[in-house]
Amino acid sequence: MSETLLTAAEVAEQLRVSKMTVYRLVRRGELPAVRVGRNYRIRERELRAYLDAQVVDPADIDLDDLDDLPDTDVR
Repeated sequence: MSETLLTAAEVAEQLRVSKMTVYRLVRRGELPAVRVGRNYRIRERELRAYLDAQVVDPADIDLDDLDDLPDTDVR
């Protein structure tokens, strides 16, 4: 078994979200995880599959919805 297992903290760092966001994704069943004792591990392939499923078609983006987002400094 040479499959890479990631901690919630590692997944959060890669996604640039909080660990709580990762736990919520796991709890809702959106991001499959393996329970090891009291801890969760996310298979790297499951993270890739989750990200692939989140790809957005630019034609489907409603720019009016983006007005509610905070301004960020994009360089």
